[in-house]
Amino acid sequence: MAYQEPLVQVDCITHVYADRTKVQICGLDFVVNQGERVSILGSNGCGKTTLLKHLLGILIPKEGSVRVFGKDPAKEFSTLRQKIGVVMQDVDEQILGPTVYDDILFAPLNYGVQRKEAKKLADQVIERLNLEPVKGKIVHYLSGGERKKVALAGALVTEPDLLILDEPFSGLDPLTRRELIDVLNGLNREKGMTFIMTLHEVDLVPEITDILYLMHGHGHLGERGTPEEIFGKFKDLEQFNLEEPTLSRLFKGLKEEGLDFGRPLRVNEAIEVIKRRWNKK
Repeated sequence: MAYQEPLVQVDCITHVYADRTKVQICGLDFVVNQGERVSILGSNGCGKTTLLKHLLGILIPKEGSVRVFGKDPAKEFSTLRQKIGVVMQDVDEQILGPTVYDDILFAPLNYGVQRKEAKKLADQVIERLNLEPVKGKIVHYLSGGERKKVALAGALVTEPDLLILDEPFSGLDPLTRRELIDVLNGLNREKGMTFIMTLHEVDLVPEITDILYLMHGHGHLGERGTPEEIFGKFKDLEQFNLEEPTLSRLFKGLKEEGLDFGRPLRVNEAIEVIKRRWNKK
Protein backbone atom coordinates (compact mmCIF):
# COMPACT_ATOMS: atom_id res chain seq x y z
CA MET A 1 0.00 0.00 0.00
CA ALA A 2 1.32 3.44 -0.95
CA TYR A 3 2.45 5.74 1.81
CA GLN A 4 0.32 8.87 1.42
CA GLU A 5 2.52 11.45 3.17
CA PRO A 6 6.10 12.25 2.10
CA LEU A 7 8.48 9.52 3.25
CA VAL A 8 10.97 12.13 4.41
CA GLN A 9 10.54 15.73 5.55
CA VAL A 10 13.37 17.88 6.90
CA ASP A 11 12.58 21.43 8.01
CA CYS A 12 15.60 23.72 8.48
CA ILE A 13 17.74 21.75 10.92
CA THR A 14 20.82 22.98 12.79
CA HIS A 15 23.59 20.77 14.10
CA VAL A 16 26.68 21.82 16.04
CA TYR A 17 29.63 19.40 16.07
CA ALA A 18 31.98 18.95 19.01
CA ASP A 19 34.55 21.26 17.39
CA ARG A 20 31.80 23.94 17.22
CA THR A 21 31.36 23.62 13.47
CA LYS A 22 27.78 24.67 12.79
CA VAL A 23 25.81 23.15 9.93
CA GLN A 24 22.40 24.58 9.06
CA ILE A 25 20.53 22.56 6.46
CA CYS A 26 18.11 25.24 5.33
CA GLY A 27 17.06 27.23 2.32
CA LEU A 28 14.54 24.70 1.07
CA ASP A 29 12.61 22.01 2.92
CA PHE A 30 14.01 18.59 2.04
CA VAL A 31 11.07 16.43 0.94
CA VAL A 32 11.12 12.91 -0.54
CA ASN A 33 8.02 11.12 -1.81
CA GLN A 34 7.49 7.42 -2.26
CA GLY A 35 9.20 5.91 -5.30
CA GLU A 36 11.43 8.91 -6.00
CA ARG A 37 15.13 8.67 -6.78
CA VAL A 38 16.50 11.72 -4.98
CA SER A 39 20.09 12.92 -5.20
CA ILE A 40 21.90 15.60 -3.22
CA LEU A 41 24.74 17.11 -5.20
CA GLY A 42 27.42 19.34 -3.74
CA SER A 43 31.12 19.67 -3.04
CA ASN A 44 32.85 17.86 -0.19
CA GLY A 45 32.14 19.33 3.24
CA CYS A 46 28.89 21.07 2.35
CA GLY A 47 26.73 19.00 4.72
CA LYS A 48 25.41 16.12 2.59
CA THR A 49 26.51 13.38 5.00
CA THR A 50 25.26 15.43 7.96
CA LEU A 51 21.79 15.41 6.42
CA LEU A 52 21.86 11.64 5.92
CA LYS A 53 22.98 11.05 9.50
CA HIS A 54 19.98 13.04 10.73
CA LEU A 55 17.68 10.85 8.63
CA LEU A 56 19.17 7.82 10.36
CA GLY A 57 18.92 9.26 13.86
CA ILE A 58 22.71 9.17 14.25
CA LEU A 59 22.70 12.94 14.74
CA ILE A 60 20.04 14.93 16.60
CA PRO A 61 19.24 18.44 15.39
CA LYS A 62 19.64 21.30 17.84
CA GLU A 63 16.87 23.11 15.97
CA GLY A 64 14.37 22.11 13.29
CA SER A 65 12.57 18.85 12.65
CA VAL A 66 13.20 15.55 10.86
CA ARG A 67 10.49 13.07 9.94
CA VAL A 68 10.99 9.71 8.27
CA PHE A 69 7.80 7.72 7.65
CA GLY A 70 6.16 10.28 9.92
CA LYS A 71 8.46 9.50 12.87
CA ASP A 72 11.44 11.17 14.52
CA PRO A 73 14.35 8.85 13.64
CA ALA A 74 16.44 10.02 16.61
CA LYS A 75 13.72 8.73 18.97
CA GLU A 76 12.08 5.91 17.03
CA PHE A 77 14.68 4.42 14.72
CA SER A 78 14.10 0.95 16.17
CA THR A 79 10.61 1.02 14.63
CA LEU A 80 11.99 2.29 11.31
CA ARG A 81 15.11 0.20 10.81
CA GLN A 82 13.51 -2.63 8.80
CA LYS A 83 12.06 -0.07 6.37
CA ILE A 84 15.44 1.56 5.70
CA GLY A 85 18.57 0.21 4.05
CA VAL A 86 21.84 2.12 4.40
CA VAL A 87 25.16 2.18 2.57
CA MET A 88 27.52 4.71 4.10
CA GLN A 89 30.72 6.07 2.55
CA ASP A 90 33.08 3.86 4.58
CA VAL A 91 31.45 0.49 4.03
CA ASP A 92 34.00 -1.30 6.23
CA GLU A 93 32.29 0.24 9.26
CA GLN A 94 29.01 -1.54 8.47
CA ILE A 95 30.29 -4.93 7.36
CA LEU A 96 29.99 -7.27 10.35
CA GLY A 97 30.18 -10.86 9.11
CA PRO A 98 33.49 -12.62 8.47
CA THR A 99 32.37 -13.95 5.07
CA VAL A 100 30.17 -12.35 2.43
CA TYR A 101 27.33 -14.81 3.12
CA ASP A 102 27.57 -14.33 6.89
CA ASP A 103 27.38 -10.57 6.51
CA ILE A 104 24.33 -10.65 4.25
CA LEU A 105 22.56 -13.08 6.61
CA PHE A 106 23.24 -10.88 9.64
CA ALA A 107 20.44 -8.34 9.19
CA PRO A 108 17.49 -10.71 8.64
CA LEU A 109 18.63 -13.02 11.44
CA ASN A 110 19.09 -10.01 13.74
CA TYR A 111 15.52 -8.93 12.93
CA GLY A 112 14.16 -12.34 13.95
CA VAL A 113 13.67 -13.87 10.50
CA GLN A 114 13.84 -17.67 10.57
CA ARG A 115 17.13 -19.01 9.17
CA LYS A 116 15.47 -20.78 6.22
CA GLU A 117 13.72 -17.58 5.13
CA ALA A 118 16.85 -15.50 5.83
CA LYS A 119 18.87 -17.79 3.53
CA LYS A 120 16.24 -17.40 0.83
CA LEU A 121 16.45 -13.60 1.08
CA ALA A 122 20.26 -13.73 1.06
CA ASP A 123 20.34 -15.99 -1.99
CA GLN A 124 18.02 -13.63 -3.87
CA VAL A 125 20.13 -10.55 -3.24
CA ILE A 126 23.36 -12.44 -3.98
CA GLU A 127 21.96 -13.40 -7.37
CA ARG A 128 20.76 -9.86 -8.11
CA LEU A 129 24.18 -8.37 -7.31
CA ASN A 130 26.17 -11.20 -8.93
CA LEU A 131 28.00 -12.02 -5.69
CA GLU A 132 27.85 -15.81 -6.06
CA PRO A 133 31.59 -16.12 -6.96
CA VAL A 134 32.63 -14.41 -3.70
CA LYS A 135 29.90 -15.40 -1.24
CA GLY A 136 32.21 -17.70 0.75
CA LYS A 137 35.15 -15.30 0.83
CA ILE A 138 36.38 -13.17 3.73
CA VAL A 139 34.93 -9.72 3.13
CA HIS A 140 37.96 -7.64 4.03
CA TYR A 141 40.10 -9.39 1.41
CA LEU A 142 37.79 -8.26 -1.38
CA SER A 143 38.33 -5.25 -3.63
CA GLY A 144 36.74 -1.91 -2.75
CA GLY A 145 34.06 -2.37 -5.39
CA GLU A 146 33.23 -5.86 -4.17
CA ARG A 147 33.00 -4.65 -0.56
CA LYS A 148 30.62 -1.89 -1.64
CA LYS A 149 28.43 -4.49 -3.37
CA VAL A 150 28.45 -6.59 -0.17
CA ALA A 151 27.36 -3.57 1.87
CA LEU A 152 24.60 -2.90 -0.65
CA ALA A 153 23.50 -6.53 -0.45
CA GLY A 154 23.32 -6.24 3.34
CA ALA A 155 21.19 -3.12 2.97
CA LEU A 156 18.84 -4.71 0.43
CA VAL A 157 18.41 -8.17 1.93
CA THR A 158 15.50 -7.11 4.17
CA GLU A 159 13.76 -5.51 1.15
CA PRO A 160 13.55 -1.96 2.60
CA ASP A 161 11.15 0.70 1.35
CA LEU A 162 13.82 3.40 1.54
CA LEU A 163 17.49 3.10 0.64
CA ILE A 164 19.96 5.76 1.83
CA LEU A 165 23.35 5.87 0.10
CA ASP A 166 26.29 8.14 0.85
CA GLU A 167 28.52 8.59 -2.23
CA PRO A 168 27.71 5.05 -3.45
CA PHE A 169 29.77 5.29 -6.66
CA SER A 170 32.95 6.89 -5.33
CA GLY A 171 36.07 4.81 -5.91
CA LEU A 172 34.36 2.32 -8.24
CA ASP A 173 35.64 1.31 -11.64
CA PRO A 174 33.32 2.19 -14.56
CA LEU A 175 31.95 -1.34 -15.04
CA THR A 176 31.08 -1.82 -11.36
CA ARG A 177 29.54 1.65 -11.26
CA ARG A 178 27.35 0.83 -14.28
CA GLU A 179 26.35 -2.47 -12.70
CA LEU A 180 25.25 -0.78 -9.47
CA ILE A 181 23.33 1.93 -11.36
CA ASP A 182 21.45 -0.77 -13.29
CA VAL A 183 20.68 -2.68 -10.07
CA LEU A 184 19.35 0.42 -8.31
CA ASN A 185 17.25 1.53 -11.25
CA GLY A 186 15.87 -2.00 -11.54
CA LEU A 187 14.81 -1.99 -7.88
CA ASN A 188 13.15 1.38 -8.31
CA ARG A 189 11.34 0.25 -11.45
CA GLU A 190 10.30 -3.21 -10.22
CA LYS A 191 9.64 -2.61 -6.52
CA GLY A 192 9.08 1.15 -6.32
CA MET A 193 12.01 1.46 -3.91
CA THR A 194 12.78 5.03 -2.87
CA PHE A 195 16.39 6.25 -2.91
CA ILE A 196 18.17 9.14 -1.25
CA MET A 197 21.81 9.44 -2.23
CA THR A 198 24.61 11.96 -2.01
CA LEU A 199 26.74 12.47 -5.09
CA HIS A 200 29.52 14.65 -6.38
CA GLU A 201 29.78 13.07 -9.86
CA VAL A 202 27.70 15.43 -12.00
CA ASP A 203 27.61 13.10 -15.03
CA LEU A 204 25.91 10.33 -13.04
CA VAL A 205 22.98 12.47 -11.92
CA PRO A 206 20.74 12.03 -15.00
CA GLU A 207 21.26 8.26 -14.93
CA ILE A 208 19.98 7.74 -11.39
CA THR A 209 17.89 10.78 -10.37
CA ASP A 210 14.30 11.99 -10.57
CA ILE A 211 14.69 14.92 -8.16
CA LEU A 212 17.96 16.74 -7.56
CA TYR A 213 18.89 19.01 -4.63
CA LEU A 214 21.94 21.24 -4.81
CA MET A 215 23.79 22.02 -1.59
CA HIS A 216 26.64 24.45 -0.95
CA GLY A 217 28.32 26.30 1.91
CA HIS A 218 27.50 24.54 5.16
CA GLY A 219 24.13 22.99 4.38
CA HIS A 220 22.38 25.53 2.18
CA LEU A 221 19.85 23.79 -0.08
CA GLY A 222 19.67 26.25 -2.94
CA GLU A 223 17.97 24.37 -5.78
CA ARG A 224 15.42 21.57 -6.22
CA GLY A 225 14.17 20.16 -9.52
CA THR A 226 14.62 17.53 -12.18
CA PRO A 227 18.09 17.18 -13.70
CA GLU A 228 16.79 18.89 -16.84
CA GLU A 229 15.49 21.85 -14.83
CA ILE A 230 18.66 22.22 -12.77
CA PHE A 231 21.21 21.78 -15.54
CA GLY A 232 19.16 23.91 -17.93
CA LYS A 233 20.19 27.00 -15.94
CA PHE A 234 23.85 26.22 -15.45
CA LYS A 235 24.97 29.84 -15.01
CA ASP A 236 23.23 29.81 -11.63
CA LEU A 237 25.15 26.72 -10.51
CA GLU A 238 28.70 28.04 -10.43
CA GLN A 239 28.23 28.94 -6.76
CA PHE A 240 27.98 25.19 -6.07
CA ASN A 241 31.51 24.57 -7.44
CA LEU A 242 30.15 22.08 -9.97
CA GLU A 243 31.25 21.30 -13.50
CA GLU A 244 28.63 21.26 -16.22
CA PRO A 245 27.71 17.67 -17.24
CA THR A 246 29.79 16.39 -20.17
CA LEU A 247 26.83 15.84 -22.51
CA SER A 248 25.45 19.27 -21.66
CA ARG A 249 28.79 20.87 -22.57
CA LEU A 250 29.01 18.83 -25.77
CA PHE A 251 25.58 19.75 -27.09
CA LYS A 252 25.94 23.36 -26.02
CA GLY A 253 29.18 23.49 -28.01
CA LEU A 254 27.48 21.93 -31.03
CA LYS A 255 24.73 24.54 -30.83
CA GLU A 256 27.32 27.30 -30.83
CA GLU A 257 28.65 25.78 -34.07
CA GLY A 258 25.19 25.87 -35.64
CA LEU A 259 24.18 22.26 -34.86
CA ASP A 260 21.21 22.43 -32.50
CA PHE A 261 20.36 18.96 -31.21
CA GLY A 262 18.71 20.23 -28.03
CA ARG A 263 20.25 19.46 -24.61
CA PRO A 264 20.01 15.70 -23.96
CA LEU A 265 21.55 14.65 -20.65
CA ARG A 266 21.51 10.87 -21.11
CA VAL A 267 23.48 8.82 -23.64
CA ASN A 268 20.43 6.96 -24.97
CA GLU A 269 18.59 10.26 -25.48
CA ALA A 270 21.60 11.72 -27.29
CA ILE A 271 21.75 8.71 -29.60
CA GLU A 272 18.06 9.06 -30.46
CA VAL A 273 18.34 12.79 -31.14
CA ILE A 274 21.33 12.28 -33.47
CA LYS A 275 19.63 9.34 -35.25
CA ARG A 276 16.50 11.40 -35.91
CA ARG A 277 18.55 14.26 -37.32
CA TRP A 278 20.62 11.88 -39.43
CA ASN A 279 17.53 10.13 -40.86
CA LYS A 280 16.09 13.45 -41.98
CA LYS A 281 19.03 14.02 -44.32
